[in-house]
Order: sequence, then C-alpha cells, then structure tokens
Amino acid sequence: MPHKQVILIRADLKLPKGKAAAQAAHASVEAALKSKKETVQEWRSEGMKKIVLKVTGEKELLLYQQKAKEAKLVAALITDAGKTVVEPGTMTALGIGPDDEQKIDKVTGSLKML
Repeated sequence: MPHKQVILIRADLKLPKGKAAAQAAHASVEAALKSKKETVQEWRSEGMKKIVLKVTGEKELLLYQQKAKEAKLVAALITDAGKTVVEPGTMTALGIGPDDEQKIDKVTGSLKML
C-alpha cells in the first residue's frame, strides 16, 4: 500500500512562506521520528510523498490531532519558540504519518491545499 505524510498549517497565522516552510519541515521530521522504523523505510522507498494542507486555526489543528490519534496515526504537534514571527508557544503545524495513504485520507481528505 502506498504511504504518505500530511502536514497541516494554520492559515489564520498568515505565516510568511519561509516561516510556513520551516514549520512544515519541523512537523515532517518530528512525525517521521515518532513513526515506526519499518513504516518510514517503506515511505522513503516510495519517494516520501508529503502533502501540505491548511486548517483555519488552533482549534481545528487540535481537532485533527485528536482525529489522527483516534485513527491510530502518528501526530506531531509543532509549537514555535517565538523567536521570529509568532509568540512563544504558538501552535503552528501538525505532522501526520507517514502511514497508509487511505488511512490518512480518511482523517484529512476534506482539507484544502495550503
């Protein structure tokens, strides 16, 4: 089965492109580090598919974190240190997976691309 990873970014923060990219990278790496080694190896061999989607704000970000956990998906919530654009402790992104693509789509399939 094909694997993928999804990264959710808060649209309400209106992060500059570089900041959004950095938060997405943090979420991707953190979620991969939390995942089973075998799953990561399979995902890597398939090209490490990643999709970046947007959520409206913190409440929706936390909702998808809960949905991911309920679906038994790895979820890594990113909280910013606050050294540049946002206040310290701001939740900016959520990495989900890598895992089976269909399993992730059941949780995040209704969201739009960033």
